Formats: sequence, C-alpha cells, structure tokens
Amino acid sequence: MRRRRSLLAALIGLFLSDMARGEDILVVANPSVTLGHPLNAGDVAAIYLLRMTLWPDGSAIIPVNREISSDVRARFTAGILRQNNASLIVYWNEMHFKGKSPPVVQESEQALLTFIRRVPGSVGYITGGGGAPDGVVVLARLPVAVGSGGGGP
Repeated sequence: MRRRRSLLAALIGLFLSDMARGEDILVVANPSVTLGHPLNAGDVAAIYLLRMTLWPDGSAIIPVNREISSDVRARFTAGILRQNNASLIVYWNEMHFKGKSPPVVQESEQALLTFIRRVPGSVGYITGGGGAPDGVVVLARLPVAVGSGGGGP
C-alpha cells in the first residue's frame, strides 16, 4: 500500500510539473525573414517591446500579437516579456507619446498565421503543440512556464 502511494505521488508530481511548464511557444515569421540562428527570449522581447525594429537585412519587423484574452498571449506576456497586462498598458501609453504603436493584434491563431503568411517582415507566436505550420518559418521554440513573469519593461 505504501509503495502504491509513493508511486501515485510521483506520478502526480510529474503531471503537475508538466502542467506548470506548459506548451512551448513557437515564434514564427513570414518566409521573407531569414536569420542564420534562432532567436532567444531576449531577442523576442526586444522585438515585441519595439527595442529591435529591423531584421538583419534592414527590412522592418512587424510584430503580431494574439488578442488580450488568449491563453498563449498571457503566457507570452508573462514568460517572454516578463510583464502583465497592466504594466504593458502603461508601457504602450508611454510609447504612444514617442510615436510608437503596439503590435498588430489578430483574434485567432489562424488569423495570425494568415497575416504572417501575407505580410513580409511579420512575426508572431503560437502554441508549440504541433509542428511548424506551412507557409511560415520558425525563428524560435521557447519553453514558457505557466504563471511565470510579471515584472515591468
């Protein structure tokens, strides 16, 4: 009986740790984007906070967000940007006065992928449960823990 409890506790621990890790986030871009290396989380954060605005070839980076209510956006905001929605609102209000606009928003993963396929220089993020979708290039696969992040820009 004791052995079964220990095994059950171990299985529950593995299950919970896998849930805490969550699915990876894939950072995908229009095929016009060519890099010689994958992006890291810092690069992706710089893109989405408009600190990096040009690809290495000099073309404009067009970041694309999911809608504010999506789970993948919440995980991206907390795990990659290390912020929460309230701090991002303050950040984008400050950026507005510097003449910068927040990333484009698409209301579904399919809409985001369609936009990225059609717009050169665009980049977005999706859940990494499946393989790479057709018509986009994967720039990064980032593990993001559920409930991570929360600081400021």
